[in-house]
Amino acid sequence: MKPTITWVVLADGAHARFLEHRGPGSGFIENTSLALSREARRSGEIMSDRPGRSFSSSGHGRSAMEPPTDAAEKEEVDFMRIVAEAIAKAHAAKRFERLIVAAPPRALGELRKALPKHVSDAITAELHKDLVHQPLNDIPGHFESVMAV
Repeated sequence: MKPTITWVVLADGAHARFLEHRGPGSGFIENTSLALSREARRSGEIMSDRPGRSFSSSGHGRSAMEPPTDAAEKEEVDFMRIVAEAIAKAHAAKRFERLIVAAPPRALGELRKALPKHVSDAITAELHKDLVHQPLNDIPGHFESVMAV
């Protein structure tokens, strides 16, 4: 009988790790060739220009204009889309049947939005934890409540 393959994706706004689990007692295998990362930068490092100025709607004053979106948050959203694309490609290639995602709440929300419906249906559990920097041998203890490790 073929084992049910579960992928565990550990992500935050700047890193993503992909682990494979082939059943109880088999442990996790990390697919380092799929690991994704970007340089996490602050908005001030991304936006090099000073903010523009505009006239006040009443009176003669002028004030700085804020950008419509935070540049650092946009980079995080874009990164989570890239992670979602990698997961969707793996799902299309039938590399896993079940998916578990562990990420901080904001990153998890962005990933959820970016995943296609058919891939979202494969999610069996979500953990609101940032485990992306945990050593591989510490990971199983975090998933005992959602799968037979």
